[in-house]
Order: sequence, then C-alpha cells, then structure tokens
Amino acid sequence: MHKLLDHINLPKDLRQLHPNELPQLAQELREFIINIVATKEGHLGASLGVVELTIALHFVFNTPEDQLIWDVGHQAYGHKILTGRKDRFHTNRQQGGLSGFPKRSESVYDTFGVGHSSTSISAALGMAIASQLKGEHKHHIAVIGDASIASGMAFEGLNHAGVTDANLLVVLNDNAIGIDPSVGALKQYLTNVKKGKEAQDNIFEALNFDYSGPVDGHDLFALVSELERLKNVKGPKFLHVITTKGKGLKQAEADQVRYHAPGKFDPSTGEVYTQPNSEQPPKFQDVFGHTIVELAKSNNSIVGITPAMPTGSSLKYMMEQIPDRAFDVGIAEQHAVTLAAGMATQGLIVFCNIYSTFLQRAYDQVIHDVALQNLPVIFCLDRAGLVGQDGATHHGVYDLAYLRCVPNMIVFAPRNEVELRNIMYTAQFGLEHPIAIRYPRGRGNVLDWKQAFSKIKIGTGFQLKKGTTIAVLSVGSIAKNVEEAIMMCENEHMISHYDMRFIKPLDEKLLNRILNTYKYIITIEDGTVIGGFGSAVSEFAVKNRYSNPIEVLGIPDEYVAHATINEQHKSLKIDAVHLSHLLNTILLQFL
Repeated sequence: MHKLLDHINLPKDLRQLHPNELPQLAQELREFIINIVATKEGHLGASLGVVELTIALHFVFNTPEDQLIWDVGHQAYGHKILTGRKDRFHTNRQQGGLSGFPKRSESVYDTFGVGHSSTSISAALGMAIASQLKGEHKHHIAVIGDASIASGMAFEGLNHAGVTDANLLVVLNDNAIGIDPSVGALKQYLTNVKKGKEAQDNIFEALNFDYSGPVDGHDLFALVSELERLKNVKGPKFLHVITTKGKGLKQAEADQVRYHAPGKFDPSTGEVYTQPNSEQPPKFQDVFGHTIVELAKSNNSIVGITPAMPTGSSLKYMMEQIPDRAFDVGIAEQHAVTLAAGMATQGLIVFCNIYSTFLQRAYDQVIHDVALQNLPVIFCLDRAGLVGQDGATHHGVYDLAYLRCVPNMIVFAPRNEVELRNIMYTAQFGLEHPIAIRYPRGRGNVLDWKQAFSKIKIGTGFQLKKGTTIAVLSVGSIAKNVEEAIMMCENEHMISHYDMRFIKPLDEKLLNRILNTYKYIITIEDGTVIGGFGSAVSEFAVKNRYSNPIEVLGIPDEYVAHATINEQHKSLKIDAVHLSHLLNTILLQFL
C-alpha cells in the first residue's frame, strides 16, 4: 500500500490530502508512534489517543499562522511528526535530540512551551488578545485534557476568556484520565454530559463559551466537519471531544496508567519487556509509599495527600489499604497544600506528597498557609534533583533554594532509603515546624532498606568517611557519586566525606568543627548553586569569619536539557569521574 506518511513532512502537505485519505494517515501515524516509542521509550498513551484530533486540527487550521497550544504536551508526538520532525523523532527525549514536550525554540509550530498542566487556555487567550490588538485574524486553539481543565489555573483562563470576544477555541480532550484516572466533581459532571444527563445548565455555556459536543474524537469526518464550522463562529468557543487514551494498542487501552509511559515494549504485541529477576533496590517513591502505610497503621492521625500522582508518588498503596485517609485531589497543587494546612490545624499528621517541580506551583501556599502559621505539614517531594529525559520542565532542582529562605521550614535530603524511612518515622511524632523531605526519581542503592526505625535528631549531619585535608559536604543521594569519586582517588586518606542531611537548620556545631579542621571545603548538591546548600555553607563561613576555600558544586544558572540522569551529571561535571579528577587536582596543592 502507498504510504501517505512518507510524503507528509509539514501540515501544508497534509492539507493536500483528500478527507477520505485521513483515516489511512491516522493508522500510519499511530503505527509510527508505536514503533519509535517501543524502542526509544517516552509518553505513549496520550499521543495515541489524539492521533485523529491532531490530524484534524492541522488539516483544518492554517498552522503555524493559526496558533495551536497543547496543554502539558504528553500528547504532542503526532503533532511533532507532522510538523517537520518526522525524520528526527527517533531522537525524542535523547541527549541532543527532540524534547519530549512542545518547545518554542524547537519549531515555529510549537507556539508555547509546556510541560506542566493547565497553562494552555491562559496562553492561547493571551495570544488571541495580542492578535486582536495587532489587527490580525488568526485562530488560537488550546487542547486541554479533562484532568488538566479541573485545575484552578484553567478555570482562571476560562473565567477571563468568557468576558472577551477573543478568537479562542478550547478543545477538551476528554478521556477520563490524566496519568492516573481523573477525580473530582468536574469529572462526574463530564461523565454525565457524555451520558446526556447534563443538557441543561451547561457549565461552559454558563461561562459564555459557545459549546459544542461531545464529538467522537476518533471520527475524523465528524472532527473535521465540526472544526470547519467553528472556524466561522466568533468569540470564545468550546469543543468537547471524547477520546480513548492508548487508542489503537490493545494493551494501552486496557492498562492506561502503565502505558502512559511504559518503557520499552514489543511493538507488534504491545507487551512490555520485563526486567531480569535480579534483586534491585526499591524506588524512593515505593519506599515512601510502603512506609506511610506502615506508619499509618499504627498512627491513626496520619493522612496522605497527592495532587493527581497516586501512582507516581506511590500513595496508591495507602489509597488501596487505608482509603479514608488518603486523598488524590487532582491537578490542584495549591489546594493540596492548603488542604494539608487545614488538616494540620486540627491535629492530623499530614504527609503532602508532591513532585518537587510541581510544588513550585503552590509556593505562596507553602509560605502563607503553612510556614507563616508554623503548621507541621510534612512535604514529601518526589522527583527532586535532575529527573532525566523529561528535561527542563520537570527538574526538581530549585526546591533547596526556594524552601531554604522560608522561615520555620525544615529542609531534609535523605542519602538513601533508610534515611527516608527514618525521617518519615521521626516526623510522624510531631515536629515544631513544617518539613520538606526531598528525594530523587528512581531507585536507591540499599537492598536491605526495610530496617527497624530510628529517630533522627533535627539539624544534625554526620561523617561518612574520615580524612585529613579536604572535606566534601553532600546532601541527598548525590553522596553516591562522592563515595565513588573518593574511591578513585590515589590519596583518599586525605579526603573526609560528610552527609549534612539538613539544609535547614544547618548543623552549625558540625560545620564549625569542619571549618576548623580542613584546609579545603567542597559542597555538592543536585540543586541550584544559587541559593542552595552550598550557598548556606558559604554564608555560614562568611558570617563566622572563616577563610577556608569553599567550592560549591551543583546545578549552574542554566536550564539542563533532557538526557539520562547519568548524562546530565557528566555534562555538569558532578559525576564520579569528574569529581575524582577535581579532588585529585585539589590534593596536588597539599602534597
């Protein structure tokens, strides 16, 4: 059969097709995505679910003149393939390759950079108003999912758009799932709309949108017809589209959570490749998930909260075993934090589990609702530090800096899984202040992690290795790189290594001892060098009039591109090999 996709390099080529050819193109595009993601990995289900919608949008609208914004961007693989990046799509999420998300610097068709949810409506409205002011006649289309539209920011955009006459089209990609199944009253409302139970009092019409739908998101002819009609409707418009996440791959449709980003799989059968049965250390998220269940079973005051990440954070274990005390609040980080604050005022022990990069979205709530009132909320920040192939939008490298400056906040970074368990155990007895416990994505290094609990004294670090001349101070799991680097050094007896653990409060007693003992200090963290742990140590040294040389290692003042975490460490020279070279160079001064 003549392959249409071979001849589609840009949307202008797509628009040369007869509408009857579009279903064949959809099948080819779906197969192309499956074959690449099966070997290169990435976000699968979301992109499979919008293949027909992607083709219809580029067929009907004159992109990039008409501006198309994909919310989050998990679903934009088909968009990338149709907009000049087909031949490079195999580099998706690889070092030096395409970003896994829409990115303005990558293509004129990526009109807005995304990665976090619920930004599309505000951005598209901003573009639409700008077009009006410039006298331009463009279409502006925001494609947003049913999980993302429940977020407060999306409603802020809808609320504003409804009182404008902007040329804005909001397309709701309704598949009843984000990464995990959607939750909340709005989800129930949309379910009722699909069942025809909400014909009256349509919420989007009440916000002054011209509402149409629901439309079958896999019926290309219905999509094209409705989009053509909407091109001639003035003002804000809302198209409700029903899709199936993972459409076209049986396993992805049946297990939508796993096939959101399944890893490598067999493209012909859809079966995910299994890892060898060798025993591996657990993921940090699973250590959190199993530990909170263990603690909650003996402490009835413990509750858990996550904003839409029960699987990613592993709060799912508590939701399964103790469902009345574990809450998925949807994509609503601000609400999650203030909900936790409210619970804490009533004496509950609240573990609020949020990805580090997403806590940025609730920064005012952390300050105003939690820290200012000194409420002992326990923030468990998953995916802290560099996160690998998700890239710049998802790195959790700012938390040490943006939390360290907040009064009353305790900030702790466990070196390993045992330390994570012990700080959770310590915190559940009740602290005088809120605490942020930040830990990395992926697996730790300790097989025997489920050890008997022991309390950690707040604000204390300790020595991991004794040496004579140089002291390396680390926080968090980056300690592993330091340990390996020291073992590579010829004169390792001259190097001490300390796990400081607490970024705030610093162990000042230990720091005084270190600064009085060693000739050269190195700090290392998987956070920003500006304002982070190294800054805290440097500030302490200046305040106390120490003159030791202090070298601060970490994430420089730049955005770190997508690559594996090991590749990112190497590019920033904080991997074991580069660290060993640095240590050897410094040691030469003292030999």
